[in-house]
Amino acid sequence: MTTISETLSRAINYITHIGVADVFDILIVAILIYAFLRIVRRSNAIRVARGIVVLVLVLWLSGALRMTMLNFLLRRALELGLIAILILFQPELRRVLEKVGSRRLALGLFGGEFRTLHMESVITQTVLACADMSATRTGALIIFVRDNQLNDPISTGTLVDAEVTAELLKNIFFVKAPLHDGAVIIKDGRLAAAGCMLPMSSNMNLSKELGMRHRAGIGMSEQSDAVVVIVSEETGAISVAIDGMLKRHLSPETVETILRRELMPQDDEKLRWNPLDLIRGKKHE
Repeated sequence: MTTISETLSRAINYITHIGVADVFDILIVAILIYAFLRIVRRSNAIRVARGIVVLVLVLWLSGALRMTMLNFLLRRALELGLIAILILFQPELRRVLEKVGSRRLALGLFGGEFRTLHMESVITQTVLACADMSATRTGALIIFVRDNQLNDPISTGTLVDAEVTAELLKNIFFVKAPLHDGAVIIKDGRLAAAGCMLPMSSNMNLSKELGMRHRAGIGMSEQSDAVVVIVSEETGAISVAIDGMLKRHLSPETVETILRRELMPQDDEKLRWNPLDLIRGKKHE
């Protein structure tokens, strides 16, 4: 009973002495842990993380059981673990660093009603074009730029700088059009370039059913924060790729919902972080 009282007394004493700096310290650590867990959950790194946990457990057991040689080897392996993690998690860590100083919060707070109305028009025209191209099985690859400016992919295509309309998108991806094989990149609500070349996905676990267009779209979403819309030439199915995750066989209504959620500032759920999501196991759609 005395031990419990002492523990409670120490806890109360600690809480009463928490200052503003301590609160910020705890919040920063919590955010870093949350960001790390999101990186692991939203990538193939989950298997690597499990392997690291197993390695640490084996190291502890080898020390407890006085298995000298095994413990020595595992300790040397962990000394190189930081470098190995940096290499294995390089794409994910790069995306996190690129989002530091993100403009999205400022855009969400100060973007204004005009930008909102303009993006509504862009999304509506894109969905209309995708619905028509899906019906005619016309392949399409449309990239929506967010924080990462994608200047390199834009430079590989033909600069257009035009208003986004369904007719323009369908004309670009018409099978006999000169730019139909590349990607269209939409930046700041305008069609910036067409016929752009994209990096292929490095994910070796992708379905063999996916062709070059899907792999390029997924690759672009892996290496940036772009939202990618893909229309299959073989099946006419509409897909959306975000953060390396592909959602397939979507209806036009679902595509519009996703685009509004990801691109409209007032609906941008990424500006709101709820620590209870970790407990509930809420997944990023």
